[in-house]
Amino acid sequence: MAFATHHIIRTLTSSSARNAAIKHITIIGGGQMGAGIAQVAASTGHTVVLVDTSEDILKKAAKGIEGSLKRVVKKKFADKPEAGQEFIQNVMKNVSVSTDAASTVQNTDLVLEAIVENLKIKQGLFSALDKAAPPHTIFASNTSSLPITDIASSTARLDRFGGLHFFNPVPMMKLVEVIKTQSTSPETFDALMAFSKALGKSPVTCHDTPGFIVNRLLVPYMMESVRLVERGHGSKEDIDMAMKLGAGYPMGPFELLDYVGLDTAKFIIDGWFEMEPENPLFAPSPMLNKLVAEGKFGKKNGEGFYKYK
Repeated sequence: MAFATHHIIRTLTSSSARNAAIKHITIIGGGQMGAGIAQVAASTGHTVVLVDTSEDILKKAAKGIEGSLKRVVKKKFADKPEAGQEFIQNVMKNVSVSTDAASTVQNTDLVLEAIVENLKIKQGLFSALDKAAPPHTIFASNTSSLPITDIASSTARLDRFGGLHFFNPVPMMKLVEVIKTQSTSPETFDALMAFSKALGKSPVTCHDTPGFIVNRLLVPYMMESVRLVERGHGSKEDIDMAMKLGAGYPMGPFELLDYVGLDTAKFIIDGWFEMEPENPLFAPSPMLNKLVAEGKFGKKNGEGFYKYK
């Protein structure tokens, strides 16, 4: 009888997920990624609640969204300033902020997490929200490197859990990686794909493997560039120039590493190495480790492979 009841409840939940479009989104994390996703979602008519633990972060995020929208208006409404101002007001009406995640998720279709890349912190967050969110609510993580399956394991809604990996800056980058685990239901995956398209993005299907698609190719490329320098087979300047002029890339690998953040790159490669220590593509880099140990993280603090001060 218990099995039959569980089956009926799950069937009803899956049916409602299939028929209901994602309209109300709760975004956890008011940093650059969270604010960018909030802007795009609000601009496409979704109701958005941006959640963070700090009122100051939320004020900064709201100010950043409005500033970004003003830049959009300068291009799209150059000859119609009044229409541009109305556009900003309408978008900002779709965004609210909160420091109370548990109460916010009680009436939402999608909870999207964009916080620090720490598995235990993400698991703790989703475990708590799983108890507060209604059964139909889909959970998703914006992680760029952690296994979605491991994050989802902290909840009881494995079938309603997936990944939505956006790229920075979110308003400009068209790609979204939609990640499905072995437990993600077809209804959940379809809803996440439809949501991504509703945002005006181009979603691609990914399985829950290290780095998904983009970072799985990009991070080893950047790491092999560092190894070229470590082996004395090229300078960072020549490698950057070669990839820009020979491959048509907008940035060379060392410029890109500085943009991404050397600490972020080290965190990703260390995590993958821990998962697959026998994979030579995931081997740590002494040069990268040294720079991070010296506090040289890239553009964000003024020095990485290059100096920016």
